[in-house]
Amino acid sequence: MHELDEQLREIIPRLRRFAVSLTRNASSADDLVQSTLERAIISWADKRVEGDLRAWLFSILYRQFLDAHRSSRRYARMLEFFTGRDDAQPSVERTVIAQSTLQAFDQLNTEQRALLLWVSVEGLSYKAVAEILDVPIGTVMSRLSRARQALRQLSDGEITSPSMRILK
Repeated sequence: MHELDEQLREIIPRLRRFAVSLTRNASSADDLVQSTLERAIISWADKRVEGDLRAWLFSILYRQFLDAHRSSRRYARMLEFFTGRDDAQPSVERTVIAQSTLQAFDQLNTEQRALLLWVSVEGLSYKAVAEILDVPIGTVMSRLSRARQALRQLSDGEITSPSMRILK
């Protein structure tokens, strides 16, 4: 284990240099290297013994970067969806409204959030969502309608948590 520790200490500056080139930000690069090392330590048992440690770590770092990048693009699409605009510099008012709507969105139950994300952000068709959930399209449409209504009510401060219908 001491040998691994020495190898990691030797590779960290290289990982950081690569992370800075990807993120173009020193603190983001440090976060990326840290999450890479955490992932590597957790996955150490799954690593092939004969594999190159440096290549394995660079691979983890790059995948972590891509995942974070996809996640931030998804967040930007959600923000665009909630603000209704694609301005590079949204007004303060629109930003506050968007943040309020995102907070309301977080209060929705998991199914409602998933439905809104699939249809409104990811652009999936009702048919595709119906296949994912294994329910009829009409069920997707009615659940989506209730999710949108709950989001509107939460955004307007009419309710503090979305109501759930219990079916027998």
